[in-house]
Amino acid sequence: MSPPGNGPATEQELRDALAFLTDTYVRFDEGRRDVAIWLWEAIQGDFNLDRSTGQVTFDAAISMIPVVDQICDVRDIIANCMHLNEDSSDKWSWIALCLTLIGLIPSLGSLLKGVLKIFFLFVRRFGGRQLATAIEEAMTWVITFLRKKEVEQYWKALKIDDIFGYLANETRKLKGRVDPGSLTRAFDTGIAKFRELTDKVKLVPVVGARAQAVLETVLKIRRQFDNYVGEAIAPIQEVLDQIIRRLDAEHLLYRGARVNTLNVHFRGTLPQTKAVTLMRQSDPPPRWLKEGEPPHPGLNPKDGDLMDDLRGDWLDLLEEKRLTNSDFPMLSDRQITTFHRVRPDVLEGPQKLYRVTSPSNGAAGDCWMLEEDFMRLMKQAEDPKSDWRQFLAVWPQWNPNGQFVVLDIPAGGRVNVWRGPAASQVLEQVPEMEGKYLEGGWEQIVIMTADQGNPTGTVSDTFRFFRQSDDMSGRLDPTELDYSAFKDLPEAEKARHVSLREAVNDPRIQGPYDTGWGTTDFDAQLEDVKLGLPNLPGQVTKQGDGS
Repeated sequence: MSPPGNGPATEQELRDALAFLTDTYVRFDEGRRDVAIWLWEAIQGDFNLDRSTGQVTFDAAISMIPVVDQICDVRDIIANCMHLNEDSSDKWSWIALCLTLIGLIPSLGSLLKGVLKIFFLFVRRFGGRQLATAIEEAMTWVITFLRKKEVEQYWKALKIDDIFGYLANETRKLKGRVDPGSLTRAFDTGIAKFRELTDKVKLVPVVGARAQAVLETVLKIRRQFDNYVGEAIAPIQEVLDQIIRRLDAEHLLYRGARVNTLNVHFRGTLPQTKAVTLMRQSDPPPRWLKEGEPPHPGLNPKDGDLMDDLRGDWLDLLEEKRLTNSDFPMLSDRQITTFHRVRPDVLEGPQKLYRVTSPSNGAAGDCWMLEEDFMRLMKQAEDPKSDWRQFLAVWPQWNPNGQFVVLDIPAGGRVNVWRGPAASQVLEQVPEMEGKYLEGGWEQIVIMTADQGNPTGTVSDTFRFFRQSDDMSGRLDPTELDYSAFKDLPEAEKARHVSLREAVNDPRIQGPYDTGWGTTDFDAQLEDVKLGLPNLPGQVTKQGDGS
């Protein structure tokens, strides 16, 4: 595969391209066939958007082959113009035309063009109101396309190591170049290609007249284009934004899958007394720890008016979604206090939720983040770990972090949740921390687990207690303790035990993956012995692309 060459195609190049495009290599008579008529049949051929998924990756592959690429561009422009000629008021058809024209913007690489061809085909198929579904469905075929032997050889020859990160960044650059001017120039380029190709058939009886009539239709739409292209820019930017977010998500899963359990530098969960000491003694103090009046006070479950409003919202949603109380349990008082504002919701697939966790915390816990917020944290934050603690208000003694998991809600699936900005957190029972707080304010998603009566909730993990038997190596040995027995241990002995996630039991949860943040918040923790994590299914960092 190589970039398209310059100048008009030779007859042999056209013949080879058409044979590939129409899958007719094996036909005996193709060598004698009139290439002009054959070309016209390919250009004005099947414009059906309901192509099979196999044809989707085929379309992406052919966009990387010289001459075939040009034929496909012309074919797609004709298809869009034919639809608009029937109804020029159809806004979505103008957007579909603009998506096609993006492929003609100069400097768009063949690899990115192939990937975008897949995304755009699904977007056109599903329409603007199902954009998330379209992007998610397309991602499966993008991965299939990238794993094709010849495509993989292509991007490896370009020395692209992080393929999803590369595609996300290239799409981000492309987004900055998409404006009415660039799309208009791309349309003119496409028309020039059309003229060049159809010049070969204009003298052929019947076929020449048909080609001229189609060209007139395309020129008619071009004359109207300036009146509509401006309105298409915002929807197109949204399409590209969602593609970027999805590629970023795949990049993070791919990047986070390169370590195994031996690489996890875990020193255990901080006891609250030690966490408080470290927070007070740190100089400078952690940037996530603030002083003054907390800006997002938590809700009070003993506020009668608040609870009446909350129950009213809950009952309204149950009626709207035709659910019962047993389908969607009410929040506990403790969970209510973690919100600054809260409302019930039903999240429908396909979409993904993210949870930052640690070896000693649950993969199936109740606090999650929307994908867009997790992407903002990982891609835009100067210090992702600090922002996570600050804006989702997570004390270091609650969650050491270091890992994340992904809850995959499939198409047709749903999860009942409570959502809203996280409340600021204070340690009310710790006098030394008076006046200090974690800010909160970012949206948190709370999922009542299956154990809490939520039939769509997450299935709890399996945990096991281990005893640190060697202060030098940090080796952990399994015990037969359950939580009740652990609570009865003397304090000194409790400190030698750690609860670790033995297995992730919910099949919808992918991971754990490495955040790349480490599991410590204070330099002083580096003096602690690194625990030798056992090789448990719930601890081994997953490998692969997370798809």
